[in-house]
Amino acid sequence: MKICLVATFPPSGRQLNEYAFHIAQELQTNPDVELIVLADELTNYAFATDENGHALEVREQPELPGFNVIRCWKFGSLSTPVSLFNTIKKLNPDIVWFNLVFSSFATPENPFAAFAGLSIPALTRAAGFYTHITLHHIIEHVDFAAAGVQREKLFRIGTDLATRALLKANSVTVLLPGYRETLITKYSARNVLLGTHGTFASAPTPPDFTKRGKPDLRILAIGHWGTYKRLETLMKAFPAVLEKIPNARLIVAGANHHTKAGYWEAIREAQPSALPIEFRGYVPEDAIPELFQTTSVVVMPYDSATGSSGPAHQACEYGVPIVCADIPDFRGMAMDEDMAIRFYKVGDSNDLAEQLITILQSPEMQRQMAEHNFAAGMRMTMSSVIRNYLRWFELNRCKRTICNAGNFPENRPLWLRALRTRQLSPSWNVNPLHHADATTNHKPTRIPKEMLEWNSSSASHNHLRRNED
Repeated sequence: MKICLVATFPPSGRQLNEYAFHIAQELQTNPDVELIVLADELTNYAFATDENGHALEVREQPELPGFNVIRCWKFGSLSTPVSLFNTIKKLNPDIVWFNLVFSSFATPENPFAAFAGLSIPALTRAAGFYTHITLHHIIEHVDFAAAGVQREKLFRIGTDLATRALLKANSVTVLLPGYRETLITKYSARNVLLGTHGTFASAPTPPDFTKRGKPDLRILAIGHWGTYKRLETLMKAFPAVLEKIPNARLIVAGANHHTKAGYWEAIREAQPSALPIEFRGYVPEDAIPELFQTTSVVVMPYDSATGSSGPAHQACEYGVPIVCADIPDFRGMAMDEDMAIRFYKVGDSNDLAEQLITILQSPEMQRQMAEHNFAAGMRMTMSSVIRNYLRWFELNRCKRTICNAGNFPENRPLWLRALRTRQLSPSWNVNPLHHADATTNHKPTRIPKEMLEWNSSSASHNHLRRNED
């Protein structure tokens, strides 16, 4: 099976490049898959800086060894659809897999380039390629005010059109149940699947508690900062934490959001020098394990959410307790994936400090939450996530082969083949990777678990809610 993965890809510093790396890394282990990564052209990223605030010189870094990477599209360019589509036609893959957010191809400041990029999946499907999208957020669940988006009404009209264009793909995976429900309800979508974000290690290592709290109790905040992921509330909360936990230490890691260059550097300059706060900047992939293994608690100080959280899944991978803003998307994520999370009221620095103090004062709670999250992480490793994507792709390839083997040759017009396929093909459904059946008023039908199952094991949904005790 030849797969073209369209994504930002390291050493690119843009959103989702780390997630694409882990998808590609897992696909590379499958001998039946020929993977080609169709990635963004490298440039200098003023928003991605090291611990000294210096921009990363990514163009001087070599491509990652062991990957077939073709950098054939450029962020913010109207020529991206043409160059990317021509590359796909030349390669003639079985699957074109897009790993996307709405700003993958351009920022809201360049809406025409952004929309042009988001129209590519529809174009590739119309050309006869099986097209799948992993969509990490949907606009209906984004707080535009918190994200700093202006001209909200006009922006929502544009993103509504972009969503409809994305839904022209053969199938679309979202990572939260609420997203799938919204797409089915608002857009009458029948090709939306529910997937799992997953943890990045194929075989996670249990947490080593001897590395934690010696001597510092480390609080880690990591992400792309400046829009809905913000540090002001955390900076207000940390001095109160120090009063109760004198050996606490705060580590802020990650790049700025690509629209907010200089954000975390400005936050750093505003802090008293005596506070034990370490700003690490962009953290390379090989430094991530040590960063999480020595962390006592991960904090997610967000004002809103735009999808399932990567840092939360990394915390599960390494067995770390989580403190998180009380946002509906994250409540749903915690329940569906059985994570141990303590929530604080959005924007309330006193509540955030209280939640952190409660965990850091209790070694027993730290261990219980850590073990709970590690168990959750073991149920959603990247190997199981990718295995189920491949099942889905193989199922659809078999369906297309059966349809094309009958009175339905490939040289028929695309619109006629699509009509005939819709008439002949059943509405497949996977649990919980599934889509709605148009014949049952969007209620999903099911096929036997032994045939297809998205998760190798399902979470018990017994969410640890100690903050509600």
